[in-house]
This record gives sequence, structure tokens and C-alpha cells, in this order.
Amino acid sequence: MSIPNSLTAFPGGQSANIQSQSSSGAAEGITDPPIDDLLHNVSSKYALAIFAAKRARQIQDYYAQLGEGLLEYVGPLVEPGPREKPLSIALREIHAGVLQHSEGA
Repeated sequence: MSIPNSLTAFPGGQSANIQSQSSSGAAEGITDPPIDDLLHNVSSKYALAIFAAKRARQIQDYYAQLGEGLLEYVGPLVEPGPREKPLSIALREIHAGVLQHSEGA
């Protein structure tokens, strides 16, 4: 049985629709913006991972507090896409230069 590129078979005959990466289009998220461009804003790839994760957590907490009427956290500083994840938003903020990284923070 042949399985198309965009489908993956699971036990029991079920299948899940998984989009394959084509050479004609670039994937969103971790490859956009490119990691090499992001590394110009921080001292190392480890610092980038921690910096982006902390900011993504702040964005996640911002969305969680909206229903409660609290304004403790700062929302996205770039225009988020309709289904964009907090980590992707954080990486785009770093790439846009709206966040500054300081060592040890």
C-alpha cells in the first residue's frame, strides 16, 4: 500500500494529514526568521533559546490574562498571525529588533 506524501498511516487504518515541506514554499515558524539572522542579536544559540522561551512564556501569559481583565504582561510587539504560536511571535520580535538581550537577564 502506497502512502501519499501528505498522509501518515497509524495503526487501525487511521491516517493523519501531515503537510510535507515542498521545495516551492518555505515553512513558517522556526525557519522564518532564519536562525543565522537571529544569532546576530544574542551571544549564543543557547542564549537565543532561553531569551525566546522567556518571551514566549510572557506572551502566553498575556493571552491567558486577557479573560481575567488583568494587564500584568506585555502583549506581542509585532502583529501576530491568526494562528501563530507564542514562540514564533517571540522569534519575530527578536528579529525585528524590538527586544534587547542582556547577559544574565
